[in-house]
Amino acid sequence: MNLLTPIQIGPYHLANRTFMAPLTRCRAAEGNVPTDLMAAYYAQRASAGLIISEATQVSTLGIGYPSTPGIHTQEQINGWKKVTKAVHDKGGHIFLQLWHVGRISHPSFHNGNLPVAPSAIAAAGEHYTPEGMKPFEVPRELITSEVNEIIEQYVQASRNAMEAGFDGVEVHGANGYLIDQFLRDGTNKRDDIYGGNIENRCRFLCEILNGVIIAIGSDKVGVRLSPSGTFNDMSDSNPSKHFSYLCQKLNNFNLAYVHIIDALEGDIRHGANVVELSVLREAYEGVLITNGGYTQERADETISSAKADAVTFGELFIANPDLPERFAKKSALNKADPTTYYTQGEKGYTDYPSL
Repeated sequence: MNLLTPIQIGPYHLANRTFMAPLTRCRAAEGNVPTDLMAAYYAQRASAGLIISEATQVSTLGIGYPSTPGIHTQEQINGWKKVTKAVHDKGGHIFLQLWHVGRISHPSFHNGNLPVAPSAIAAAGEHYTPEGMKPFEVPRELITSEVNEIIEQYVQASRNAMEAGFDGVEVHGANGYLIDQFLRDGTNKRDDIYGGNIENRCRFLCEILNGVIIAIGSDKVGVRLSPSGTFNDMSDSNPSKHFSYLCQKLNNFNLAYVHIIDALEGDIRHGANVVELSVLREAYEGVLITNGGYTQERADETISSAKADAVTFGELFIANPDLPERFAKKSALNKADPTTYYTQGEKGYTDYPSL
């Protein structure tokens, strides 16, 4: 088996194991509505075995970056319908990544109100806001009843995703955003049922998954985790124990997949307590997807040795819309232009050449 071998994900027979990672590109229109340009961008990449969309807010409170899409208004749903149709017309499959940024936001996104988090702990550093770079502010700690409201927002967002024509959803539990903030003891100091021991810190994610599964079916639901991640000032005292427990618990959900971000160079440079992929592979019995600066050769080896079942690519898919074909032909790869990752318009978005 390798990147070009077909795979079954939930109810879907996918042509290859070369998946497109979720990638924030900041091209949404006013009202966080997906555009025709976004539909063209995703359609160009429909040869991916599976596309996982850019992170998409489940509510207005979940917004933390400008020009990022949502899935909580009818206009947003209608915009996404153009995207899913464009991908399906090219024979592709696409899951929507469900997102709430939690403390990784700023009052300028919320009419002056503070962002929310499991605990009132500010992230270190500055954040890009509509008013330029601003220091992170201390977020407001969610009360227990508000946690339940946010869980329902994820559930409704998954229903909205189905209405928009997506093949499934990926619950974003990685990269220091709200779910990750609940999971890790560096950011979760709660003393209610959502804080304290490992089981309680996993409760928020598990209740979201329970609700989403009831709404759309477990075989259309994935989850993304970053056990070694330090992005957005994240830490955990014992991530190997914590995420092994969580992956074992996820066996009970019959998910489409679990998507793991490997420790990246930046994580290691910032003192990450690295959790090896093999530890999580041993804990999780279902389809395991991995991500993290993979080359074709490293990805093929990872799949052939059964360390993971598929690999997602980010920068390579930005610059190479026909990435599976290039892998099949061992063709040269276009280089991505980081200066256009978060700008507006076609440049660095839909103008990368195919073979």
